[in-house]
Amino acid sequence: MATQTAQRHDETAVLEARAGGNSRSSGEGPRRYEPTDSAGAPDASVMNKLRGFRVEFGPSRKDILHFTSQLAVMIRAGISLQEALEGIGSQQDNMKFKAVLRDLKVRIEEGNSFSQALAEHPQIFNNLYVNMVAAAEASGSLSDMLQKLAEYLDQEAETRSQVKSAMVYPVIIAVMAVSVTIFLLCFVLPRFTAIFNGKEHLLPAPTVILMASSAFLRTWWYAIIPAIGAAFWAFYFFINTTAGRLWWDKTKLVLPLIRTLCRSLYITRGLHTMGVLTRAGVPILNTISITAHISGNVLYKNMWLSVHEEVRQGKKIAAALARCSLMPSSVVQMIRSGEDSGNMADVLRDVSAFYGRELKAVIKAVTSMIEPIMIVIMGCLVGFIAMAIILPIFKMSNLVTGK
Repeated sequence: MATQTAQRHDETAVLEARAGGNSRSSGEGPRRYEPTDSAGAPDASVMNKLRGFRVEFGPSRKDILHFTSQLAVMIRAGISLQEALEGIGSQQDNMKFKAVLRDLKVRIEEGNSFSQALAEHPQIFNNLYVNMVAAAEASGSLSDMLQKLAEYLDQEAETRSQVKSAMVYPVIIAVMAVSVTIFLLCFVLPRFTAIFNGKEHLLPAPTVILMASSAFLRTWWYAIIPAIGAAFWAFYFFINTTAGRLWWDKTKLVLPLIRTLCRSLYITRGLHTMGVLTRAGVPILNTISITAHISGNVLYKNMWLSVHEEVRQGKKIAAALARCSLMPSSVVQMIRSGEDSGNMADVLRDVSAFYGRELKAVIKAVTSMIEPIMIVIMGCLVGFIAMAIILPIFKMSNLVTGK
């Protein structure tokens, strides 16, 4: 798991941070190696000048996970927060993330709390991250909370990876099917056109359709490729609009093969997030609001926001969820029992663990169903093309032999 991989570097980070502290205490700052302009090399090549140029993106989810895990270990080892941030920052290859960690250190030295400093970078540290750190600061258990946060991020990354892997194989099969079809239409079928010339009236309908499709592809390929690219771009642009996102999120919940997978994913993510935040001591209204904004689906986001409003007015969570068709009644009953017993955090943990196992089973089932379906579709396409080529040949050979 990613947490275990990240922890391999934690001891190194601790030692480096302590080494940095020792060097400061002895009056020696950390050595920095920076490129300098060499006056003695005016004829440097363009390649040498461009060698240091690279496009930097923000930190990935994996970077955030490693940072959280390392920070938890270093604080548990007794290193101050500022030294820990400096030690982790010195190991970062991503310059943007290094600048963010440097800014966090500066803000803390100026008197801000860690959660306040994190809140200044919402593109990197979301509300869940900030609220859990704020709760840890209030309870004085920052290292333990960071470890729980790392475990949460690790589990979310694992779930995301499982869902993506379930979709990879069907996409590969679909690309192969389209590629084989294009190859047959553009390179195999044209070899038979000379045989069929002048005998179009003898050709069966499948052959006529394929020959027309082949001619269209070979004639207009330069327009078809940009048109397909424009269609994908238009779809991407559309689903990033408010109306488009709502339509796409609704569609994912009704498509035959993926609706169960998507529902299990959104329920698991929501309950897991609520459980983690509740155990961390985050106020319930903040917990529900954060859960809404990381749900990943507009419909589930609106559901949680509706629950948030009703809870703010004094109603219980279970009573608010009972009117939502997106949440199974069994989940509502378990949440109600958790509210009645005052053991909400444990109930949410158990329910999210149950749906996490169900999500894995759904992913396995969906993958096992999609595989034969895609193979059958690919076989039908290739078989149809082969039939369209072979049928007229048999028909003409029968005419020649007089049968």
